[in-house]
Amino acid sequence: MTTYKERNEIRADVPPKLTIAEIFEILADGEVPFRFTAYDGSTAGPEDAQYGMELKTPRGTTYLATAPGDLGMARAYVSGDLDITGTHPGDPYEVLKVMEEQLQFRRPSALTIANITRSLGWELLRPIAPPPQEALPRWRRIAEGLRHSKTRDAEAISHHYDVSNTFYEYVLGPSMTYTCAAYENIGQTLEEAQENKYRLVFDKLRLKEGDRLLDIGCGWGSMVRYAARRGVKVIGATLSREQAEWAQKAIADEGLSGLAEVRHSDYRDIEETEFDAVSSIGLTEHIGVQNYPAYFGFVKSKLRDGGLFLNHSIARPDNNRSARAGGFIDRYVFPDGELIGSGRIITDIQNVGLEVRHEENLREHYALTLAEWCKNLVDNWDACVAEVGEGTARVWGLYMAGSRLGFERNVVQLHQVLSVKLDDKGRAELPLRPWWT
Repeated sequence: MTTYKERNEIRADVPPKLTIAEIFEILADGEVPFRFTAYDGSTAGPEDAQYGMELKTPRGTTYLATAPGDLGMARAYVSGDLDITGTHPGDPYEVLKVMEEQLQFRRPSALTIANITRSLGWELLRPIAPPPQEALPRWRRIAEGLRHSKTRDAEAISHHYDVSNTFYEYVLGPSMTYTCAAYENIGQTLEEAQENKYRLVFDKLRLKEGDRLLDIGCGWGSMVRYAARRGVKVIGATLSREQAEWAQKAIADEGLSGLAEVRHSDYRDIEETEFDAVSSIGLTEHIGVQNYPAYFGFVKSKLRDGGLFLNHSIARPDNNRSARAGGFIDRYVFPDGELIGSGRIITDIQNVGLEVRHEENLREHYALTLAEWCKNLVDNWDACVAEVGEGTARVWGLYMAGSRLGFERNVVQLHQVLSVKLDDKGRAELPLRPWWT
């Protein structure tokens, strides 16, 4: 049993409590590259820094402490408890770039962790409910069905796409195209590049008047309408009810109802067959890597002999890492989304018996596309906030700016893979060399 004197001596050896800024400096590996300020009045980093980060509330500290990494920071930022200064919330690209290049975190010693814990107090370390924009964790989604079941896929798609058609109109622009554009040069506008992307897909699929196209995961039907304007008969399918309703109205407004339709449907429920071509633009990310064989097998079953399939999707730069998305992307952007390298995509297309004829990487094009979407969000910020709330608008600014950085740094890529269904003698009547420009 210790004496009073001994107890006081022990207390004298206890280090003083740390401020929030001191904790931040301890965790940062090297100099803090921006100005950091906290609600307790403490600061870190250069006073004249171009960019800053302000931790405004104890709740923000709880988010950061109870979910370290990108998820905790996203929670604090989306909820408004963490602010970034020197840039617009619709496009925090420059701050993210500085953080990626100049800020690294280190794991402190057990003694330091104990002092940080004591300084913060247990009250700030108790987990609290995340912002309402956050999806359920993976283990709780089982109530919605097994991963990539029809029910769970519908929930995941709805979380991301049934935000607000009006909001998407502000961000995406007139093309209402939520996939990578294809730029002929960096001087092209976003709308010109999106039109060029559909032209590229149309030409790769060798579509002509009277042909039949199935567009899986068709979004707001932009590919559907592009093809229908050129006399192609098109069926589009999307799991988003809001997308389907918007697309059907756009089809009717253009007088294309005799050629085109967009169904609110799981692609697995499409019964028609013998299509001349199938396009899948931005859907493979939602399929699940283990389901690629079934998916590509389904596509093959829908094609006539000699029919072409164009798969356009985000991919990782290799095939060695986990396909699952990180915490922020999985909880705020694409629940159950999975990415793998183009090698796995090509392998599984080949393994179902489709012959791969061409592949290309449009990685830099997606960085340019995302920069334009962020610009649209900035230009329409007040209207977007009025439509969906500031938290959701912040999610999109953070997600798109971070994704732009990812495409620039080769963290992710965008691949188009063109394949053909051969007849039973292994033939397809195709030109000897690529027939598109």
